[in-house]
Amino acid sequence: MDDVYVYLIDSLPAGVREFATPCADGYTVYIDIALDEQHRLAAYNHALEHIRSGDFDAENTHTVQQIESSAHKEN
Repeated sequence: MDDVYVYLIDSLPAGVREFATPCADGYTVYIDIALDEQHRLAAYNHALEHIRSGDFDAENTHTVQQIESSAHKEN
């Protein structure tokens, strides 16, 4: 897997625990700083699942809603 950079931030929209995005060296994951340690870890693992599943690959044409729906059906 590529490098994953993690930042705790306090400016995510309401209801968003984390989000991930590709960057030059791999991926950047932003996690809501207001979450407790257990929920931060869960949010991080959720982002990693998207990365491992190839949800950010160029050939993946799913919308964000389709990706999230698919990911949560498997859990």
